[in-house]
Amino acid sequence: MDSKKAGASLDSLISAFNARIAELQELVIARNMYPASTVTDLTAVDAALKAMEFQVQNIKARVRDETLAIPKAKKLIDASLKQQKKLQSMSGFVPSHSHIPERTSNMNLDSNIRLQSEYSKLDAYFGSLKLEEEPPAPAKEKKGRSPPPLWFITDDELDSLSSYMKGRLTLDKVNAAISDMASYAEANAQIIAAPKKKLAENLWEKALELRDIATTEAVKGKHFFLESDIKGPALKLDNTGKAIITVLRHLGRISETRIGHNRVMILLKPH
Repeated sequence: MDSKKAGASLDSLISAFNARIAELQELVIARNMYPASTVTDLTAVDAALKAMEFQVQNIKARVRDETLAIPKAKKLIDASLKQQKKLQSMSGFVPSHSHIPERTSNMNLDSNIRLQSEYSKLDAYFGSLKLEEEPPAPAKEKKGRSPPPLWFITDDELDSLSSYMKGRLTLDKVNAAISDMASYAEANAQIIAAPKKKLAENLWEKALELRDIATTEAVKGKHFFLESDIKGPALKLDNTGKAIITVLRHLGRISETRIGHNRVMILLKPH
């Protein structure tokens, strides 16, 4: 695993997590300032807390993967050094003339068998390391509903974009926007699943609209949010926000469709 990439990925997760903490603080302050809107604020606080839990899970999983990969990497290095010594030792038995006696041939045949065994061990180590690098499967929530995907981008992906598309976007800005999108999608999922008696009166109309959207063929079974849900703190409907949406659509993090008068953004899962 490339330590630079892993470090950058972990830094991005931590940065997005810190941004979510700041958002939660602002929501709590706003709730105390305007008691009449506490129901709506509590919904936003709950969504923010859910997103923070997803980020903590990702951070813990990344740290665990890095920790588990260290001893495997050490074993791989040790196996490589032993293999190198064996190859150097074997090279002394190879004759310079073209004729190889039968006994030497048999010895080399045995050596090849041992080499194949060593290479199989190395392949196993490589396979283990590759498995460790795979992102952990998202944890299932209670009642069988999975959380929205938090598929952050990497430095390499951002660098692969053309300069006119990337503009002044940074890794932290884009990944913070991804975190916001997960919060919007989680809030919508909660509204869809909530019974009428548990919804604020001003949310019932939106709940009906979201349920209609969720049953369409393009959206069914997926996490989504509406353009009208975009209200920050990291993702806003300004030029920067539009550029981020374009980049994430290009990198396969979201897809977009129009249902009725709504512009619907669908969160995509890692391949």
